[in-house]
Amino acid sequence: MSGIRKYQSLRTLVTRLRDDLNQRETESEKKVVNKPATILLLYAYNRTGKTRLSMEFKDAGKRRNKKNPNGNPDTLYFNAFTEDLFTWENDLDGDRVRHLQLNKKSKFFDALHDLALDETIANYLSRYADFEFDIEYEEWKIVFRKDDAENIKISRGEQNIFVWCLFMAICERMLDGHESYQWVRFLYIDDPISSLDDNNAISIACDLAQLLRRAASRKDQNGAPAPIKVVFSSHHALFFNVMCNEIGRGKEGDPRVAHKRYFLHRPDGDGAYTLRATEDTPFFHHVASLAELQLAAAPSSGKLYTFHFNALRSIMEKTASFFGHADISFCLKALSIEGDRALYNRALNLLSHGKYAIHEPTEMGEDNKELFRRILEDFTTKFQFDLPDILVTALTPTPTPAAGTIGSAAAPATTP
Repeated sequence: MSGIRKYQSLRTLVTRLRDDLNQRETESEKKVVNKPATILLLYAYNRTGKTRLSMEFKDAGKRRNKKNPNGNPDTLYFNAFTEDLFTWENDLDGDRVRHLQLNKKSKFFDALHDLALDETIANYLSRYADFEFDIEYEEWKIVFRKDDAENIKISRGEQNIFVWCLFMAICERMLDGHESYQWVRFLYIDDPISSLDDNNAISIACDLAQLLRRAASRKDQNGAPAPIKVVFSSHHALFFNVMCNEIGRGKEGDPRVAHKRYFLHRPDGDGAYTLRATEDTPFFHHVASLAELQLAAAPSSGKLYTFHFNALRSIMEKTASFFGHADISFCLKALSIEGDRALYNRALNLLSHGKYAIHEPTEMGEDNKELFRRILEDFTTKFQFDLPDILVTALTPTPTPAAGTIGSAAAPATTP
């Protein structure tokens, strides 16, 4: 299938990603495009294997070969394993003094004593949270406080935010050329927004994009290009879209960032991986999300949660944007029944509120389920989205097409 490449294992897929970043391309690809990349953006559903892919990428950098006879690592990464480097000491005896313990054996914390990270971490943290911290370097632990309360235990979401801020601070030192991180040639960042609401997700995406642009344009002491190559992967459509926009658009005074966007998929669940370039179809992942919504809305086999209204509204916003309009009123005006337009508008405004978080799912009531199905069917029927072949076998539950036709208006199924 043109435009879609299949990989039978994580190792062969990693080889492809590293070839992209090392600016090597196959002869067949050179006939189409010869465009080096410093940043790869991967969109993939949960359970595709993104975490395992990030670990395979990291392991590939440590394998002994002619270029790396000692098996030295080359990848600084953030994924679910990174969060496991931090464990709680909950003071089960006294139930008063709690702290977060760091795994000092990890290379992630190289030269932590010498990096002076406190101020940089605090600068990031103040954007997303309202608690404070102290790093006790000699004891490899972190204590937290808020207002007058000392040694508090923060929530899981707050902990994830803190760990992310620590990682961003380490990345800044690495980009500054700190000697303890001279070994880093690649950054691999997988889904850094666990337990975050949409507002924090957007803020973090903007901050991360700025950091990655800096990595892509990094120079050595002599002014020669010395970029840190980056792979970023996410299942979160909003986060991914913000990253694409921030990385892709030109910044005044900054050089353009050479990057590639891919949709990563496993059509057979446990089978081969497929990779589709989406530079020329920037809304491809939204079409994929729309197909997911159709499955969720299936009365017999699907399950609808309140956050699905967020997803549907997001897709409608991108559709309106594609046609040059500012908001979803364009999509609603295209519907034939005026009474329904008013009802749908009220529902989407009310039920796509940020409190309906994807990380704290609540199943819809029956009335809202029926309303959601009506909006979805009217929307997909009117705009005739075209479901790409790559998703048909994976996302169609039976040989009979799902209710409503998915067509090509918002995301033409063109081959990049």
